[in-house]
Amino acid sequence: MKITIYIIFALLFLSCKNANTASTESSLDNQRQISDTTIYPGIYDTDTYIELVNNKNIAIVGNQTSVINNTHLVDTLISLNQNIVKVFCPEHGFRGTADAGAKIDDSTDPQTGLPIISLYGNNKKPYDEQLTDIDIVIFDLQDVGVRFYTYISTLHYVMEACAENDIPLIVLDRPNPNGHYIDGAILDTVNNRSFIGMHPVPVVYGMTIGEYALMINGENWLKNGVQCDLKIISCKNYTHKSRYSLPIAPSPNLPNDRSIELYPSLCLFEATNLSVGRGTNKQFQIIGHPLLSKVVEANFTFTPEPNKGASNPLLNGELCYGFDLSEDYSIFEWQNDQLNINIILLLYKLFSDKDKFFKKSNSIDLLSGDTEFRSQVRNQTSEKEIRDTWEDGLLKFKETRKKYLIYE
Repeated sequence: MKITIYIIFALLFLSCKNANTASTESSLDNQRQISDTTIYPGIYDTDTYIELVNNKNIAIVGNQTSVINNTHLVDTLISLNQNIVKVFCPEHGFRGTADAGAKIDDSTDPQTGLPIISLYGNNKKPYDEQLTDIDIVIFDLQDVGVRFYTYISTLHYVMEACAENDIPLIVLDRPNPNGHYIDGAILDTVNNRSFIGMHPVPVVYGMTIGEYALMINGENWLKNGVQCDLKIISCKNYTHKSRYSLPIAPSPNLPNDRSIELYPSLCLFEATNLSVGRGTNKQFQIIGHPLLSKVVEANFTFTPEPNKGASNPLLNGELCYGFDLSEDYSIFEWQNDQLNINIILLLYKLFSDKDKFFKKSNSIDLLSGDTEFRSQVRNQTSEKEIRDTWEDGLLKFKETRKKYLIYE
């Protein structure tokens, strides 16, 4: 059985030229030419996790990224006669089409008839009664390696629920597209803990979601210090220096590699009244506002309108002036191995109505993790001075992180 399963899936996936250009049809000759350095997420190691779930009642935590080639993990396991009982889904829903922050309702998967339980909204953690008929849980979500991307918060609550109900959890690990650097303030968990930041980690933490799960367990971050019975199915041929292009968009407003690259820096603007392109086809690749119309440097215009993933975008229908970073962002002295603070410092300086730059909520504290960041921007504190305030926390985090690394 084990060998047969391996052969079936090997034939399905050997047509991949790389981890993000998988093809469903190719000749046997092409299949034999696959590179030994191809990066495979943990979901491909079917031999290992099939043995762990065989003859058990299974729950899946997944979304549109939970696929092997073009086949969803749920469909794959059903085809292998595994007993899937229910599916849990995170922010953006099972098919990944819902707006950021939108309430996700429970539903039924029309293809399989399985119940789909939302883990976003009022029910962020599986209830005990939702796990009474479950023997084991499989978690497979494509993360982007940023603290305020909520899939690691979903991971926390799933681990906690599994630990409290004595249910083993399998995490199918996936490469981190922002895994090559670590940067940002360490979250102040006393004042700024929320679903967009639960743990004392920097904005960009340089770990896969499997490594992060090990850290949650190892640092005793679960409620009452409970420990999750955790098994990580690791990626193949991945290191933290690897650059990995996601074959499927992890959420509607991160449509491509550039948006994922810019997201850690531009998402801070979600706490301002500037648009970062929601309601356009360049989400997290452009930035602007009507009040920048007289700024010489702001030579790009766009108008947000409702679209997939943004039913009512910020500045809906308003002509915005700003910057297109989808091709070139050298104006902000951008480096690809750190957060860009210059962009928020410069745009605050250029913004004509300073009182309307930040939203009145404390969302900038929650996103940055640091209660001082708002005043640092307003006071035009230099990038170096801001980074100096992060240094001690980052050094301590890097030492903690080392204990949980699976990959070089």
